[in-house]
Formats: sequence, structure tokens, C-alpha cells
Amino acid sequence: MAQLDELAKNDFARGLAIGLAAAVLIPAAAVVLAPYWRPAARSALKVGILALEKAREAGAELAELVEDVTAEVQEELRASRVPSRDTTEEPQVPGRGD
Repeated sequence: MAQLDELAKNDFARGLAIGLAAAVLIPAAAVVLAPYWRPAARSALKVGILALEKAREAGAELAELVEDVTAEVQEELRASRVPSRDTTEEPQVPGRGD
């Protein structure tokens, strides 16, 4: 029994035992739990796809809003740059001493 106690205290032996147990139990658990994992995975994928679609819709709406505001601002800038044509004064040209 002394050798078994020493083996249990050895880190390498403990790690080896845990690794072997995991190598045996994980595949067995996967086989047993597979029928339950598939519906859960399908549900998770369905939720993810729906969330992606909602995000795309929100992104498209945001892009449309940004385009509208950008067009409005550009129009305002154009209107402020172009002098109105109904003024009777001629524009002043720098350098001419008229």
C-alpha cells in the first residue's frame, strides 16, 4: 500500500490518471449525450441566425439614416456656397480697385 500512496502523491502519476480517465469518459459521455446535444446545438444556431438577421436589418437602417443626413448636410453646404442669383450687386473680385 505504501507504493500506492507514493504514486498518488506523485504529480506525474496523478496527471496521467486524470488524462486516462478523461480519454475514456469523455468519448463515452459524448455517445450518451449526443442525442441531447444536437437539439441544443440546433436551437443555439437558430438563435444566432435570427440575431444576425436582426443585426443586418439594424445596420441597413443605420446606413440609410447616415446617407439621408449626409445628403441633407451636403445640400445645406451647397446652398451656403452658391450666392443667390437674385442679388443686384456684382461679386467683388480681390485685386481690382473698382
